[in-house]
Amino acid sequence: MVSCVAFIPARSGSKRVTGKNVRPLGGHPMVAYTIAAARESGVFESVIVSTDSEDIADLARRYGAEVPFLRPAAFAGDTSPDIEWLEHIITELEKRGRSWDCFSLLRPTSPFRTADTIRRAWSLFTAQEGVDSLRAVEKCAQHPGKMWIVRGQRMFPLLPFGPETQPWHSTPYQALPLVYVQNASLEIAWTRVVRERRSIAGDVLVPFLTEGYEGFDINDAYDWMVAERLLADGLVRLPELSVTA
Repeated sequence: MVSCVAFIPARSGSKRVTGKNVRPLGGHPMVAYTIAAARESGVFESVIVSTDSEDIADLARRYGAEVPFLRPAAFAGDTSPDIEWLEHIITELEKRGRSWDCFSLLRPTSPFRTADTIRRAWSLFTAQEGVDSLRAVEKCAQHPGKMWIVRGQRMFPLLPFGPETQPWHSTPYQALPLVYVQNASLEIAWTRVVRERRSIAGDVLVPFLTEGYEGFDINDAYDWMVAERLLADGLVRLPELSVTA
């Protein structure tokens, strides 16, 4: 039986949307919906929040997650890569006799990800052979074939290939090759990839195509406005929550 742990990163100090991980959405802090989806999925032996804030830790525990210790400030900055806090939390938990074959990163900024989303991704991941990780992706809205690098008063195609007679930057979107962009809803990887490769993804990745709004990621004020509109219009539903006193 393959074991898996859910890690939910929820540091304090967000600048684009102040306190976004715990900002109320639909009447509850946003991180609560990721905790609820992870627990309901039945995939994980443990659901653990990684945070540098005691306030966030207390709130996460109220909604059913574990916070065994706080993340050190050195791994909680704006530019801190995920591999730093992941190495730290995996190492510290192993010292306490806790280890898992796999881990999943579930970011609080994807509140419309459901338990079913997680179960579908887990089924896909465990059916694969020879892969290091799975990552959620969706078809890109802004195609890189129409992107440019600007140098001084000149610009150059970001992707300098494609048909000479009909460059991609002058081609209708529908005629361009399919390109997918990762979203923040979920990642799953073998724990060995962190230990042996110092990577959160490794080299061999399987794509998990999210459906509808389950990969929607809230990162700025505009995203927040869209999320509230989707809820108001009944186009999305949030996971059901349970709260301890």
